[in-house]
This record gives sequence, C-alpha cells and structure tokens, in this order.
Amino acid sequence: MPIRFLFILLLTALALPLYAQREKKQAESKTDSASLAKPTQEPPKDAARLRLESLPKKAAWSSAILPGLGQVQNKRWWKLPLIYGGFTSFVIAYRNNDDQYHVFLSEIQYRLANNGNPGNPDFAGYSFEGLVRIKDNFRRNRELSIIGGVVLYAVNIIDAYVDAKFFRFDISENLSLQIRPSLQNQWAHSAMRPQPALSFKLSL
Repeated sequence: MPIRFLFILLLTALALPLYAQREKKQAESKTDSASLAKPTQEPPKDAARLRLESLPKKAAWSSAILPGLGQVQNKRWWKLPLIYGGFTSFVIAYRNNDDQYHVFLSEIQYRLANNGNPGNPDFAGYSFEGLVRIKDNFRRNRELSIIGGVVLYAVNIIDAYVDAKFFRFDISENLSLQIRPSLQNQWAHSAMRPQPALSFKLSL
C-alpha cells in the first residue's frame, strides 16, 4: 500500500510540470494570436506633411481645369509661355490645315458634279488624283494638330503633378559634391603601394 501511494505521488509530481508547461504554451499562443489580430496603428501625420502630400493632386487638378494653373501654384511661371505658345501653335496649324482641306474638297466636289471640269482656275493644272492626295494630306495634318493639342494638355497635367511631387526635396545651395586627389594603397607585385586616385564627397 505505501509503495502504491508513493508511486501515485511520483506520477503526480512528474505530470504537474508537464501540465503547467502545456498551459503556459497555450496562453502564449493566445497572446500571440491576439497581438497579430490587433491592427497596428500608424502614427498620426502632422499638418505640414498632409499639406505636402496633397500638393501633387491639387496641382494636377488645377492644370486639368485650367492649363498652366498647376505650374503657377508650383511657382514655375516660366512654363506658362511654353504651354500657351504650344497650344497657340496647334490651334493655328489646325485652322490653316482645315481651311486648305475645305478648299481642295470644294474643288473635288465641283469636278465630280461637272464632268471633271475645274472650278477654280488656280487648280486647272492639278489632276483629280493629285487634288485628292493634297486634300488627304491637309486632313491628316489637321488630325495631327488635334492629337498634338491633346498630348500637350496631358503633359501639362503630368508636369504639374511631378513638379509638385518633388517640391519637398532639398535642392538648396547646401548640396555639394567635392572631388579631391588622394592616395590609395593597392597591391602591386606582391607589395602594398600607394596609387593616385580621386575621392568623392557628397554633402547633403
């Protein structure tokens, strides 16, 4: 009887640490899962940072509403003549090509209605096929003028966005790059010998 009692006590003593260790592991696993499930909160952004992050979208929308307005907000006034000079060139090219297109189109329509006889004496030396080719050339140039204006409009928006995006980078006079002559030890013929070199130092 005492031997059985001692045997039970021994088993109990051995089982208690294993049970405690098991309970500890379960508690740790629950804590880890709870910590993983809890979303990490980002630190709040200050007003200056929020303002800087909103500048690119604001400049892009401004240039989309009125071309060049985003550049004005970015304080890039010198880009306005380039933008509006480009738009003016495309508008003039469109109008000239459109006018010439309709002139040659009218001559072609007249010849089709009058057995090939020329309606404009200035075009008497032109063949019908030649008039069609010239008319198509002016139509193509007119369409290219429209495409050029659309591309310039898109570039105006992208330029305003990118310019505002890089507004926060430091481009002041404190940035410097120094290049100086120096000597560096290099292996030559199984011996360490100094060799002339250039050292670069960038100060931000």
